[in-house]
Amino acid sequence: MEISVGHTPDSDDAFMFYGMFTGKIPSPDFTVNHVIEDIEKLNRKATDPQLDVTAVSVHACAYIPGYTILRSGGSFGIGYGPIVTATKQMSIEELKKCRIAIPGRMTSAFLLLQLMIGKFDHIEMNFSDIPDAVRSGKVDAGLVIHETQLSYEQEGNIKILDVGEWWDKTTNGLPVPLGINVMRTNLGMETIVKFDRYLQASIEFGLKNFDDAIEYAMQYSRGKPRDLIEKFVKMYVNQVTVNMGDSGEESIRRLFKIAKERKLVPDFEISIATK
Repeated sequence: MEISVGHTPDSDDAFMFYGMFTGKIPSPDFTVNHVIEDIEKLNRKATDPQLDVTAVSVHACAYIPGYTILRSGGSFGIGYGPIVTATKQMSIEELKKCRIAIPGRMTSAFLLLQLMIGKFDHIEMNFSDIPDAVRSGKVDAGLVIHETQLSYEQEGNIKILDVGEWWDKTTNGLPVPLGINVMRTNLGMETIVKFDRYLQASIEFGLKNFDDAIEYAMQYSRGKPRDLIEKFVKMYVNQVTVNMGDSGEESIRRLFKIAKERKLVPDFEISIATK
């Protein structure tokens, strides 16, 4: 079966798909054509299903009823997650009055920050442009994702808020639900579970062949040094990535329960692949 698979030009996604896309983990069931797009573009594509499988932000699941969440391939922070950066320290009350750059309205980072501080004035931009916008004063603060969570000091900014830490404390240690992979529901649960296991095998292969998988992932390093990319991959390719388990599933359900109560997402039912 030939299927299209969308992922981001990010090192953690590349690491996860290393075994699959290089053919080192073959499948008798699937021939994969991969499509690489920024996460917010993938989120928007998924609202009008164009790909069989795609990486999306967890937040986007509120707007893509035609997809089922896979149990493997998720990006969950373990006590950490997106951060807010600025050029000077400020309180949460001061931050609420700021204009904040965000990496997309459908990103989980945006939803989580709204849950933390309430609705705020924001401007969308590509995540990689946010550090410069903060440093130059184009915006008062920036909501930072991907490897720029680790490089903000080199970019001349400071961390003023850690959304992942807030979620960890608020939920008594549930993983921070950020990114996941989804598959078109109309392909049927049997096919979805088969692909889910295929992706899990690819992730496990990367973890067992870490140096080779990192070397493959470095093509998406955006000029960042290898040690930073290794640190980033280790943060977001973890045991909850291999299989979200009960804690990952609970974190997704908790996110949407709170978001629905605060009317930040529409009322909907999520679909998660069977175990």
